[in-house]
Amino acid sequence: MSPMYTSFVSKVVFPLHEKLKSHSSVAVRKSLEKSQWLTRTQILSNRDKRLANFIKTAYQDVPYIKNLFDSLKIMPSDIQTAGDLVKLPFFTKTTIKDNFEALKSINAGPLAKGNTGGSSGTPLVFLLSKDRISHDVAEKWRATRWWGVDIGDKELVAWGSPIELGSQDRVRRIRDGLFRSFLIPAFDLTDHTINQFIAQIKVRKPAMLFGYPSVYAMIAKQALKQQLDLTTLGIKVVFVTSERLYDHQREVIEQAFGCPVANGYGGRDAGFIAHQCPEGGMHLSAEDIVVEIIDDDGNVLADGQRGEIVVTHLASGEFPFIRYRTGDIAIISTKDCACGRGLPMLEAIDGRSTDFVVANNGTKMHGLALIYILRELEMVSEFKIVQHSLENTEVQIVSDNFDQQLIDAVVSGFKARLGNDVDIDVVEVDTIASEKSGKFRYVISHVS
Repeated sequence: MSPMYTSFVSKVVFPLHEKLKSHSSVAVRKSLEKSQWLTRTQILSNRDKRLANFIKTAYQDVPYIKNLFDSLKIMPSDIQTAGDLVKLPFFTKTTIKDNFEALKSINAGPLAKGNTGGSSGTPLVFLLSKDRISHDVAEKWRATRWWGVDIGDKELVAWGSPIELGSQDRVRRIRDGLFRSFLIPAFDLTDHTINQFIAQIKVRKPAMLFGYPSVYAMIAKQALKQQLDLTTLGIKVVFVTSERLYDHQREVIEQAFGCPVANGYGGRDAGFIAHQCPEGGMHLSAEDIVVEIIDDDGNVLADGQRGEIVVTHLASGEFPFIRYRTGDIAIISTKDCACGRGLPMLEAIDGRSTDFVVANNGTKMHGLALIYILRELEMVSEFKIVQHSLENTEVQIVSDNFDQQLIDAVVSGFKARLGNDVDIDVVEVDTIASEKSGKFRYVISHVS
């Protein structure tokens, strides 16, 4: 099928699909494609106006918000800019669980149930309005078009979430067939299943790939090992999300597929927070989402400083997310992107706070400090690090040459980072299991 089919799907079929679902994603996407070229100051000024209206409506319509403001003795008019949000407490998963019914707007339309994959704990259940869904779809759609691909271009999706995999009914299969989007389960990745995935890629010749960076890194390494040339298939871009993208993953994926990797950051709960453009900038969805960066004590940090990402989603009025703590660590950049878009950028997205480890003396460091030790050992093909306590860290390793020399190298390297008194348990495993969501987490720390 020709580019004419892609044009037909993106301009006729998908808009009709969204209209039948009462979604406004087409109009929102067109608006976003205009606003992205405003200056940063203009974008943030418009966002603040929208924030003020969002807070005013939430106070009027959402019982929990009204009770919260009244208990704090503040009025909606006290929140006029993003800087005013410090007057409000943070939302957490517990906030949403404990106040689920009271967080529904009294004027809410139909609400769809959403939930997180639960890769870092118990899944969070929340509600999504048609407006929220429309804005999330539009944000992702805008970012897709930055790379010269569109809805209707062939897409292969590697996903491991039971949320999507459990909804592949006949209607959805027909719809995905029309859109030329094909979902392949990313569970139980063995040499055999990875070879099957590569075969699907070669047969379908997609314009884009979408999924977990860990999965595409595995596929890429296998293809390179078998000297399979995937660079001539016409793949324009590999979109990755839902996990931290490591430099070594980007390198091997780009080498195997002969195309750039586009990183995306967000979540089912917090929304699509940032997307990478072809110039490399991780642009915030600033028209829809207010992002604050806070330190360990909850203080808001200036741009350029590293801390936890806190999100207020301005399209979540019927079930609001206000100052929602994501648990992820990043920096808001002070730079402008060469692409010319005025959208602010994130940099140094370091993953979840549980991706950090704590040395025996209390020093906090990113898990990369330990990952680099293992990356330098050629005999280590896959690994997982679990810090059970300050005194004990487990290292699971997949290796064709697991011996005492390897164990000693890991133990000495880890003790140099974590402390000589820390017990390092090096365990040989056949495979590294994914989380229930299908994601792979290379570092998990149970130390606060």
